[in-house]
Amino acid sequence: MIRTVFTIAALLAAFALPAQAADVMAGKLKISAPWARATPKGAPVGGGYLTITNMGSAPDRLIGGTASFAKSVEVHEMKMDNGIMKMRELANGLEIKPGQTVTLDPSGYHLMFMGLTQPLKQGEHVKVTLDFAKASKVDIDFVVEGMGAMHGGAGGGMPGMKMN
Repeated sequence: MIRTVFTIAALLAAFALPAQAADVMAGKLKISAPWARATPKGAPVGGGYLTITNMGSAPDRLIGGTASFAKSVEVHEMKMDNGIMKMRELANGLEIKPGQTVTLDPSGYHLMFMGLTQPLKQGEHVKVTLDFAKASKVDIDFVVEGMGAMHGGAGGGMPGMKMN
C-alpha cells in the first residue's frame, strides 16, 4: 500500500513540473533552457533568457532575432557603472567564444522583446527566431514564467517569495 502511494505521488510530482524546452543546436552552438517573463497587459517590452554553449572551434555572435509578438528582438546587457545599474543594447551583439557558455539572465545579458504586440502569459510557449553571425537563424521555443521569475523552470520566482 505504501509503495502504491509513493508511486502515485511520484507520478503526480512529475506531471506538476513545468514543461522545459529541449536543447537546440544551431551549428556548433547549443541553446538550452529558454524562458521569458510574463508581462502585464500594455507592457511595451519583455525579457528573454537562455544559455548558449559554443561547442565549436570558432567564435560566433548572437546579433538579435525576430518574434511574431514583438516589433524587434535585441540583445541587451545590464551592469553596474559607478554604483548605478545601467542597461544598454549591444549594438554588435554578444560574442560566444569557443568552449564558452554564456547565460542570459535577468541580471546580466538578456534578450529584450521590443514593441510587444501582445502580453506574454505565464504558462504559454512563444517562438523566437534567434539570429547568429555564423550559425544563422534558429527557431527557439521559450517557456513563459511568472512576472517576477528570476530563472526558468520550477516556476521561477523571486528569492524569498512563497509560490502557492
